[in-house]
Amino acid sequence: MRTMSRVTPVEQSAEPALPPAPGAAQHPALDLANSALVLPGGQRADLLDTPGAAQRWLVDRGLAPADAELRDTCASRLRSLRERIRPLLASRIEGRPAPADALAAVNEALTLVPAALLLQWSPEHGLYRSTAHPTTQIVEHALATLAADAAELLTGPDADRLTACGSAPCNRYLLRHGRRHWCSTRCGDRARAARAYARRTGRTEED
Repeated sequence: MRTMSRVTPVEQSAEPALPPAPGAAQHPALDLANSALVLPGGQRADLLDTPGAAQRWLVDRGLAPADAELRDTCASRLRSLRERIRPLLASRIEGRPAPADALAAVNEALTLVPAALLLQWSPEHGLYRSTAHPTTQIVEHALATLAADAAELLTGPDADRLTACGSAPCNRYLLRHGRRHWCSTRCGDRARAARAYARRTGRTEED
């Protein structure tokens, strides 16, 4: 079933001016986990909150064609996968058992599309083999791709570099480079300012 609808210009609002966290360019699953932001001053931003925003997010990351038209259900499925990937990242970083419901959700997404090359036929080519990618399954392919990347991120060579941003209230994850635990220059400056404040006053900064 085609799960698409027309996107209005109102839905295509700009993303917050915040660079991707280290590792997000290599791992779209990490970028997905970071698509719900907690900003200073108690503000929040969800980059997938509307069908238009979710469409733009997928298109910008090469996970959907530019003419895809997502419906509410598509954006909801994308947000649901995000809310399962985040606790898996947290459990890996903190050395806790992985939540069973999160594992089940990622595994379900992994099986949404065929992994084998299917036997196809066309008048132009006759019999041939290729991966199925019908336009009616754009969201399924995006979810399967993101789930596969999450599985690789959590079990591959980058897993030991996973960490959470160390600057409250930021809730983003990143791949650590050296001793850096901040997802952006903004968060690094905030953390340094908080430490300086604590040294001056003997108190911690209240966010």
